[in-house]
Amino acid sequence: MSEDENKNQNKNQSNEQHRLRKELPDEVAPEAADGADHADGVEGAEAPAAETPVAETKNPSLTGRQRLAKGLWPPRVSRAQLIVAVLLFVLGLGLAIQVRSNSDSSALRGARQEDLVRILDELDDRTQRLGDEKQRLEGQRTELENSSDQAEEARKQTVERERQLGILAGTVAAQGPGITLTITDKKGAVQADMLLDAIQELRAAGAEAIQVNDVRVVADTYLTDASGGKVSVDGHKIGQPFVFKVIGKPQDLEPALNIPGGVVQTLEKEQATVTVTQAQKIVVDALRPAKRPDYAQSSSQ
Repeated sequence: MSEDENKNQNKNQSNEQHRLRKELPDEVAPEAADGADHADGVEGAEAPAAETPVAETKNPSLTGRQRLAKGLWPPRVSRAQLIVAVLLFVLGLGLAIQVRSNSDSSALRGARQEDLVRILDELDDRTQRLGDEKQRLEGQRTELENSSDQAEEARKQTVERERQLGILAGTVAAQGPGITLTITDKKGAVQADMLLDAIQELRAAGAEAIQVNDVRVVADTYLTDASGGKVSVDGHKIGQPFVFKVIGKPQDLEPALNIPGGVVQTLEKEQATVTVTQAQKIVVDALRPAKRPDYAQSSSQ
């Protein structure tokens, strides 16, 4: 090849390299492009040093515990995590309520077989009393329908009904079989709500007339705590011992007070002394004045 041809070839290569450099992007330095051309041919080239992590260069004096605490607080809660937390809270609340309701009935679960049989007998007796009352009312209706002198029969039944209502309203005295409940509390721990529980339990067991000390208990009787360890019954303060005179079937009244977790057990937990005595004749002679209702009227008028 001649010398002129070599010069032309070298000139063409120089122009080609100059054109390629112009076509490279601005951000790529020509030296980088030249270095890229020679990179493949260089053996044993050293790799660039690894960059130091940003997290380590920010504060290299932090210990592992401090970095862990910084990553955990403040917490970053997503919407899904919040929903799951609410669902778990609701589930835990439901389980707590279920456990508490189960524990409330633990008194009967741990009761003896004799106590459970006695409670069932009491329920049967209540059912029997309601059945007897139904038969009695049906008999009265039959007598009114078949009596030759319906007016006289109606008058007799009205008088009898007035006497019964007078006993319930506390306007007349009453006597009959029943029990006497005596509560003595030296520590003054017995409060009005405990006496109210006793009254409610006696009513549920079929008590027909109740007197506490010298106050007659009726449908609208209320009890409140008073000073000096006393209790106010319808505004009348009564002190110890609290004596309940109750007319009803003794075989129903006494077991109702002695059921597991019942009135007697609750009072004894407060270190009160409770005595229940059955009798064939209990006199309830505390009277209440007859009150005329201010608003209620008979529906027959």
